[in-house]
Amino acid sequence: MAYVSMGEAHRRITEYLNRFCDAVSYQDSSTLCRLLSFSSNSPPLLSLADALNVFQDASSLIRQSDKFSEYGEILAHLFRSLQSYRVGNLVEAYLAFEKFANAFVQEFRNWESAWALEALYVVCYEIRILAEKADKELTSNGKSPEKLKAAGSLLMKVFGVLAGKGPKRVGALYVTCQLFKTYFKLGTVNLCRSVIRSIETARIFDFEEFPRRDKVTYMYYTGRLEVFNENFPAADTKLSYALQYCNPKRERNIRMILKYLIPVKLSIGIIPKDELLQNYNLHEYTKIVQALRKGDLRLLRHALQEHEDRFLRSGVYLVLEKLELQVYQRLMKKIYIIQKLSDPARAHQLKLEVIAKALRWLEMDMDLDEVECIMTILIYKNLVKGYLAHKSKVVVLSKQDPFPKLNGKPVGS
Repeated sequence: MAYVSMGEAHRRITEYLNRFCDAVSYQDSSTLCRLLSFSSNSPPLLSLADALNVFQDASSLIRQSDKFSEYGEILAHLFRSLQSYRVGNLVEAYLAFEKFANAFVQEFRNWESAWALEALYVVCYEIRILAEKADKELTSNGKSPEKLKAAGSLLMKVFGVLAGKGPKRVGALYVTCQLFKTYFKLGTVNLCRSVIRSIETARIFDFEEFPRRDKVTYMYYTGRLEVFNENFPAADTKLSYALQYCNPKRERNIRMILKYLIPVKLSIGIIPKDELLQNYNLHEYTKIVQALRKGDLRLLRHALQEHEDRFLRSGVYLVLEKLELQVYQRLMKKIYIIQKLSDPARAHQLKLEVIAKALRWLEMDMDLDEVECIMTILIYKNLVKGYLAHKSKVVVLSKQDPFPKLNGKPVGS
């Protein structure tokens, strides 16, 4: 930190106070956003923080002016937070910022128009980010992380302020998305349900009136929730919406959507093109796609093992593991095609022993009882049309469409 004289510190603080009050007076939302963006680490905010740590009595400056004292509670807490943030005391910075946020929300509630909505977004974003940093500090000191949970409670309060009639309600979806990010980080995704019900059933909200950016984020998170619930048609609808309307320049966001959309598409029988995986650096799915095309169970299991940690972290491992049935179906179809070429008259009769040999070639050692069990499941799940002749150890396939396509529906639906 460069040396700052008392006079220079006084000048910087006064300049900030004037800019803040003028932004509110003239309803200049863009300026107000810049004045509140802690995580940007902008030079003006850092220089203000240095000035605050030199002057130490900014509250007296606020009290001495009627112009400043009108927003005294907001500014005093904001300054304390910025001081603590600058010296790396993140827990204290969060606590002061939470008090500032409460005071700001109360002031926002009193403003009739929605001019400060973008500034409120900044407050909601900053408190979540600051809470995450504070929790890391608590954890490193051997204490229980609790600030992100507290930030979630404050965000719910903001949602309540916006969930009413009038122009401010369009901000509700942005706050909802911040809540989703908070709940997903905390591992309390069940708390998303009440907010989703409010958005999707309350008559005061028209989904189409929300900003596209917020609709994309909302669909991404609700799509992920549907993946966890294994409701793949709904997940497909929501994640496809997010992909369709995502800004094409935001490649990182597109990749995040595809990380969940690809497993969903695979689950309903739709295989992505290799170019898509390459363009968005989704190489972890390359071997899985190859396994589905080839009917190679060994390749699928190796791919799952190779990227197990990544798939577990994103919550799609179990979804991908269930693709085994589709791989079995593809293998049966390959055996059927080969048999049709060599013995057309008996192509629709697959011996369990032949299937077992194919699996052994793939290093999947199974006895006939295990193969019979797998075929029973494939027939039950409508991946194979036919019946099992138990005594003769033969699968008798239907002569019409023995291997039905999923056509965009989950296995067994």
